[in-house]
Amino acid sequence: MTDHVSRQLDSTTSMQVRQHAALLSGRDFWSSVEGAGIRSIVMADGPHGVRMQGGEADHLGFNHSQPATCFPPGAGLASSWDPDLMCEVGKALGREARSLGVDVLLGPAINIKRSPLGGRTFEYYSEDPRLTGELAVAFVRGVQGTGVGTSVKHFAVNSQETDRMRVNAVVDERALREIYLSAFEYVVKNASPTSVMSAYNAINGEFCSENRWLLTEILRDEWGFDGLVVSDWGAIKDRVAALTAGLDLEMPGSGDEGPDALVAAVMAGSLDEKLLATSVGRLRRLADRTAITTDYDRSSDVEAHHLLARKAAGESIVLLRNEADTLPLRRGQKIAVLGELAVDPQFQGGGSSHVNPTRVDLPLDEIRDALGAERVVYSAGYSRTGNVTAAKELIESACEAASSADVAVIFVGLYEEDQSEGFDREHLDLPASHLALIDAVAKVAARTVVVLSNGGVVSLEPWHDQVDAIVEGWALGQAVGSAIADVLTGTVNPSGRLAETIPMALSDTPAFLNFPGEQEVVRYGESVFVGYRYYTSTNREVRYPFGHGLSYTTFVYSDPDIVVTASDAATARVTVRNDGQLVGSEVVQLYIAPAPSDVRRPIRELAAFDKVALRPGESRTLSFDLDRRVFAHWDASGSRWWVDPGTYELQLARSASDIAYTLQFRLDGDVEGPSDLTLDSTVKKWFEHPVVGPLLLDVMAAKMPDAQRGDSSENSTMLKMVESMSMGQFARFPGVDLSHGALDDLLTAAGQET
Repeated sequence: MTDHVSRQLDSTTSMQVRQHAALLSGRDFWSSVEGAGIRSIVMADGPHGVRMQGGEADHLGFNHSQPATCFPPGAGLASSWDPDLMCEVGKALGREARSLGVDVLLGPAINIKRSPLGGRTFEYYSEDPRLTGELAVAFVRGVQGTGVGTSVKHFAVNSQETDRMRVNAVVDERALREIYLSAFEYVVKNASPTSVMSAYNAINGEFCSENRWLLTEILRDEWGFDGLVVSDWGAIKDRVAALTAGLDLEMPGSGDEGPDALVAAVMAGSLDEKLLATSVGRLRRLADRTAITTDYDRSSDVEAHHLLARKAAGESIVLLRNEADTLPLRRGQKIAVLGELAVDPQFQGGGSSHVNPTRVDLPLDEIRDALGAERVVYSAGYSRTGNVTAAKELIESACEAASSADVAVIFVGLYEEDQSEGFDREHLDLPASHLALIDAVAKVAARTVVVLSNGGVVSLEPWHDQVDAIVEGWALGQAVGSAIADVLTGTVNPSGRLAETIPMALSDTPAFLNFPGEQEVVRYGESVFVGYRYYTSTNREVRYPFGHGLSYTTFVYSDPDIVVTASDAATARVTVRNDGQLVGSEVVQLYIAPAPSDVRRPIRELAAFDKVALRPGESRTLSFDLDRRVFAHWDASGSRWWVDPGTYELQLARSASDIAYTLQFRLDGDVEGPSDLTLDSTVKKWFEHPVVGPLLLDVMAAKMPDAQRGDSSENSTMLKMVESMSMGQFARFPGVDLSHGALDDLLTAAGQET
């Protein structure tokens, strides 16, 4: 741009450019700049509680925030497999955000759990994108139904904390589309979130905050997102590149550095000022969309929200093991409650999502209230700060209590310093003192129950077979004590299901050899084979599969059916009956086994699910509409979703490894037209085309000597030798002699036949 144009631009638009640039950088740690008729927008961390800070602010949870309900973090809530519950929790969070003056709740966090070692797995939902997407849609609808905005994060492929500010995630296109972008796409298209937060990491060499392919071509142009893109706090490396890529708002404010860089780029002609105006327009729409336009009740019912947190936690608990009906506990039994976590519970992880709870229910107190204080004894069993001598005495005391009880209930798990934003875990083991307590008590107790409190998967080895029951309590939020007591005593029938696989060993996990990478690069070598997709496809034994969870009642399935409703869509039905003696909820899971394909696919993938509550003897017929994406894979060569024609299998299941019924059905799927074939297409593609292939075979047969025409096996072998060659090359081979004109005639004839 010439000096003359620069001066003219400066004199006519400089003030507006500077104002727009300032609006696109945060005013402070949690709010945007006010100006140009746009009010300041207040943001606060979620996603399981409103972390509204007053006074000194930070992004890592070091400083206290105002009291708010601490609902179960994502690892817990996702184990409910209950979209209605997610929506209900979202509404409560929206109400609390309003009462605290928050416009946008920074959540949900929906990155895929690639490895159980991931430091923020306690915040994330699942290893499966369909489960993640369904739950996140419900959550966003709940929050935004109150007028409060959401910020779906962290976009995208944010699967680790190691080198999180700089790591380059090297991921193939299929894995991106089918696993790591899929849940974000589903939420954008079905819930219209007000904002999306970009991640710290790079994808295939380009940082997410400066990645035009990610933020504009995919998010906006392809998916139709019309909201605001905000940076993760401190994620932007190059402010001009970020705005050009499609990132609107830089958070937190960077003083004058970010705005000055934008102004300088406009004045230099390297940045179109219209991009500034477009981003400011998105900020304006967000401010309008989250504004209180009526006499809104800014109060929230603390007690009602605590009861909801209790309900949510109860539905999130997964009963993994229950030999000889050890659970539920019964009145009149003598119970030994063991483990310091029973009186000092761990109910959330560390970092930016850390919530200052309005209250905390203690497991020991709640169990005593439920069963009678006189029937429940307590022994610490271990101490976070005790020495070796004290540890031995604590275990001896716990064993004494356990040996005189009908049931010993041991509370073990991970502490906040074991699971937090900022670092990944190094192993799956419980603390050594916890393992020692389990081992000692299991040898002397009549019955042993282990209650886990952990934000991420922990190993159940080598003690699994020594105990009678295992309750996966995850991180359950502030109602941890009452929720666990409800499930242990049968007041609540457990209905949680694993949203992630529990492996036999860390070395069994699909990302074991690649996580967390080295020299600031992490390769996603397992591709689409994440979680259960890997374990089932390789027939690798796991301790508990994705989708597993027991109940105090029993359910039976009957009358499964599937009807193909279009060439690439279907409707499935199944009747579920509560065959036991207690009210309970079943999670019906539908998996699809794919038709034969040119690409390697998992042997089954979750297609749909439904959670249904039934009284004893009650039955209900469930219906599932399965659209084409359920059956499709990403065809990287054609940059499209592709449904292979052929025979598929519907698998009605209780988990990814427990299939109750299978039904086969055919789909017409997608077929390439003659126009899709070119001289660069392989010989294999030409001969496999349903119309062109037979015509080509006829032409080739006519050129063969009579002695070779009937030898189909020899001809087949010859074709295999050249099937990866381009048709243009093959056509020039001696003895083939197919002119381009002849090939064009074949395509024309095939087009007429189709």
